[in-house]
Amino acid sequence: MIVLRPALGGLPCVVWLRPNRTLSRRGLRHLILVLAALALITAGLGAWQGDVFAPLFALIEASAVAIALSVAWRAGDRSERITLDATSLEVHTLPGRRCTRFQPYWVRVLLESGEGRYRLLLSSHGRRLEVGAFLADEERAELFRKLRALLADVQAERSEGCSD
Repeated sequence: MIVLRPALGGLPCVVWLRPNRTLSRRGLRHLILVLAALALITAGLGAWQGDVFAPLFALIEASAVAIALSVAWRAGDRSERITLDATSLEVHTLPGRRCTRFQPYWVRVLLESGEGRYRLLLSSHGRRLEVGAFLADEERAELFRKLRALLADVQAERSEGCSD
């Protein structure tokens, strides 16, 4: 998901990149409870027919499924914040504190194909950084167009300021 906050009143332009998430935390809890209940009901029927270990295995399976779903859901917490103003283009990777800074007049936005998908790269002075790796290919192409337009606007503002 791409959320754009344009530059207003001296504030920099901010582009938030987040993976699409179709399930809320509450929905995740409900899903885990329903799956655990179904596993325990099935295990109860198995125990009733003589399989005394079925409830134990159902508890282990329900716990493993709950952990796997929780880990997958937490992977959706990652995001990137791209901040662009006249002096810098910064990419903050969240969670974490990694921040990469580029000079907006020298950075190039590249969309490379390879390994069955597109890669969106920011490149400047021999450094390259992939952004939006968790986005779909269509979203990466849209972000490519938006970033190029934003950088062109910043560069045009600078050239207008220099000619005055």
